[in-house]
Amino acid sequence: MNTPARRWLRALCLTALVAAAPAHGAASNDPNVLHWAGCGITKKAFMAELAAAYEKKTGIHVALEGGGATRGIRDTAALVMDMGGSCRMSLPETDSAELHVTLHPVAWDALALIAHPDNPVENLSADQIRALYTGRVVNWKELGGPDAPIHLYVRTGRISGVGYAIRQYLFEDSQVEFVTDYVVPSSGPLEQAVEKDPLAVGITGVSSARKRDVKLVSIDGRSPTYDNVRSGDYGLYRPLYLVTSPSPSPEVKAFVAFAMSEDGRQVLRDNGTVPYRDAPSLLSKLLIYGFGVR
Repeated sequence: MNTPARRWLRALCLTALVAAAPAHGAASNDPNVLHWAGCGITKKAFMAELAAAYEKKTGIHVALEGGGATRGIRDTAALVMDMGGSCRMSLPETDSAELHVTLHPVAWDALALIAHPDNPVENLSADQIRALYTGRVVNWKELGGPDAPIHLYVRTGRISGVGYAIRQYLFEDSQVEFVTDYVVPSSGPLEQAVEKDPLAVGITGVSSARKRDVKLVSIDGRSPTYDNVRSGDYGLYRPLYLVTSPSPSPEVKAFVAFAMSEDGRQVLRDNGTVPYRDAPSLLSKLLIYGFGVR
């Protein structure tokens, strides 16, 4: 059966998507500087600390920019960036601009439902969240909160890392429309809005959400703690990737190797993010159970 879970698994198991791609990134002629752009969740979760640790070890500076998973994949494919960050697989069937990349899974993240710290709601069911995103629930009173309108913040577009994952995990439909007037360009502004707006709610990556002043709302009684993500008890987990060209430069290869080394993985652990190699059972859980909250 060609389920969303199995499609994602094929992407996880393939190390490259290659079709006569040019070799080596060309973002900089300075071998002591690498340029990275991409997923805001990855950037805030651990990339700044990973880049700092790598510079301390090697003297090579990694310049970081945001812009989202789509930018991370496409700018790397176009050799605008030496490498990128993504919280979704590449989608060459959607746009050929995403064809010439290699995805290196380095961490496990999870989708986290976040609300303002003063919001009294502690838990929602997956069905309540689906109703929220499709406009069937519009008042916090319907969810056990105050009698006030819900401000649902979502990412623009259907193929942002978070937006794509929500559609696959909760709806198994990559085309579903989210019903809201609160649309933001990336995960950073979404998280910042929820910090400030008492009526706000949204979904982002737990790896960056835990560094914000927000409430993590449980889903079906499960919370996205480090241990729950690592064990797979919290079902809404997904990989975080480093993105390179199929034939990256030696400098980019060295950075990817550092990210996957014990030193690099410790940086991730220190920032509350589960390294990919620390939880090999999660891939098999996806194969058995598929997406969703279990």
